[in-house]
Amino acid sequence: MDEFNKENVAKKLLDKFVKAGASDVVININEDDSQQVKFANSKIAITQSWTTEKADIFVAVGKKVVGTTLKDFSETAIEEAVGKIMKFANATQPNEDYEGIATGPFNYKEVEETYDSKIASMDEKAVDLTIAGINAAVDNGVKRTAGVFESTTFNSYLLTSNDVEASEKGTKLYFSLRALIDKYASGHCVSNSRILSKFNPEQDGKDAAETAKLAQNPSAGEDGVYDVLFEPLPFSNILQQIGEASSIFNVESHLSCFTGKLNQQVAASDVTITDQGNLPNGFSSGKFDAEGVPTKATTLVENGILKNYLHNTSTAKRHKTQTTANAGLIAPNPSNIMFNNGKLNKEEIISNIKKGLIVTNVWYTRFQNYSTGDFSTIPRDGMFMVENGKITGAVKELRISENLINILKNVAVIGSESKQVFGWEVDLPVTTPPVLVKDVHLTKSVA
Repeated sequence: MDEFNKENVAKKLLDKFVKAGASDVVININEDDSQQVKFANSKIAITQSWTTEKADIFVAVGKKVVGTTLKDFSETAIEEAVGKIMKFANATQPNEDYEGIATGPFNYKEVEETYDSKIASMDEKAVDLTIAGINAAVDNGVKRTAGVFESTTFNSYLLTSNDVEASEKGTKLYFSLRALIDKYASGHCVSNSRILSKFNPEQDGKDAAETAKLAQNPSAGEDGVYDVLFEPLPFSNILQQIGEASSIFNVESHLSCFTGKLNQQVAASDVTITDQGNLPNGFSSGKFDAEGVPTKATTLVENGILKNYLHNTSTAKRHKTQTTANAGLIAPNPSNIMFNNGKLNKEEIISNIKKGLIVTNVWYTRFQNYSTGDFSTIPRDGMFMVENGKITGAVKELRISENLINILKNVAVIGSESKQVFGWEVDLPVTTPPVLVKDVHLTKSVA
């Protein structure tokens, strides 16, 4: 990664904003080196790489707050940006809920498995890893594959007007593959890791191919109430909504099914859900949040009881509590959502299902009512009927119509092996095992 002096740029911006009358300033400068390999019809279609340098800027003048991004660091651009931002901040309406940013300094601990020099210098190996995933799927019987491989190396430097200074570097790997045999017979898997040794696109290619093969010759499903085994990919989609519902911003905005439910039962008694900003190998893990507070783990749901909302410094002051290190300077954000493990593996769970479905993927998750948690989502790729502990065939044309809290309260069995999921439909990293949920409502749908 080509060097430019992040520290000097940040200090220059901070000094100019303070002299112009800003009361709170946060400057976060990021440098990213990225590679991308796209493939279609089981062949490499595009390879590209790029470098980006940007400064995310947050400025408060009293209770008037502004956020923006700067990508030009010339003297002229900096002067113009400071002038425009301060003019806009002074003209905007006060945010009466704003209570300031964290005051440092802080001590930081390195987060394990978030940087790998092998990723930072991988170059052509990106294509090799992609081909390995493609070949694993093709060798297992699929006709074609499509997807993407991405790698990123980044450096971040944070400086605030409240005596916070922090920096870190990190790496990320992401692989998404769809394996297809025909219109209805397909499978989808993703791999996400911060270190190379825990990245396995070959296994994902095999898993996607296996799903696609099982999905051949599906029959139209029937309306009804089913016990559903959600594999990690679709259950992550649901848990992402749970993570977002835990933000105090959504709670206060009545966009959360958790509003007014603190210390109440919202899930089955064996369900524990955690947000962990310092999770080893977590896809969104880092040493500090957006205002420089050291990251940590926060229990959201413990033994079925809602224990905490997610806060930044400002919202925590208003609620007379402590920040959970989830800034988001405007709104607290979850980082890495974790669902607890159970005792049975996937095969053992299936063997105990008398009659139900296995859902391997979903898309088009849409809410009818955020405040109650009513939503629908469409199963995608392989969906399978299970009878007396055995998969008896593939199913198509069903839609899940449910409620988030009903899903959590109806958790019946939790799997023993977790997977981290991040991707197109799940842009909040989630780590979860497969989970069996009883009494899930499904209706007819043509996807």
